[in-house]
Amino acid sequence: MMKQIIGALVGGILIFMWQFVSWGPGEFHYAAQQHTPKQDTILQLLEQQLEGKEGGYMVPRSPKGVSQEEMEKQMEAANGKPWAMISYHKAMDTSMGMNMTRGLLVNILLAWLVIWVIGKYSSNSFSTTLITCLIAGLIAFLNEPYTNFIWFKSFDITASLLDSVASWGLCGVWLGWWLNRK
Repeated sequence: MMKQIIGALVGGILIFMWQFVSWGPGEFHYAAQQHTPKQDTILQLLEQQLEGKEGGYMVPRSPKGVSQEEMEKQMEAANGKPWAMISYHKAMDTSMGMNMTRGLLVNILLAWLVIWVIGKYSSNSFSTTLITCLIAGLIAFLNEPYTNFIWFKSFDITASLLDSVASWGLCGVWLGWWLNRK
């Protein structure tokens, strides 16, 4: 049991460290969070136009309850024109302590879940553990970022793929060594 706990703690920390580098100093996701010198004007306009109502908005989009025929007509009119997805929040909270703690705890839990799956194998090896971790990363990538990307093109899809492969690869190298040592 102690081997699993240590494996999950270190594995979760390795995933967390990769995420920190990717989103922080590495700026791999910058393409999806670019700066615009017009940010103050845009935020004022959004606050006015959205009447301060928090939420996610897709522009253009048909109103709720519109007929299928009207929706198709609006979609055809929008084809080939600009569109945007907006996540509007009334107030930014720049304190990161709790968010980072939650992220780390989730990563530790994910590493433990993979350890649990590996523990069900009749035999294990370094390569089996590494491949299992890489598969877990690819499942996570394909399930969320990629399937969203199919519909709503994100500008950091390559960074998300890199995050999945690199973080779970690091975890797999660690767990491959840790779980298979004598």
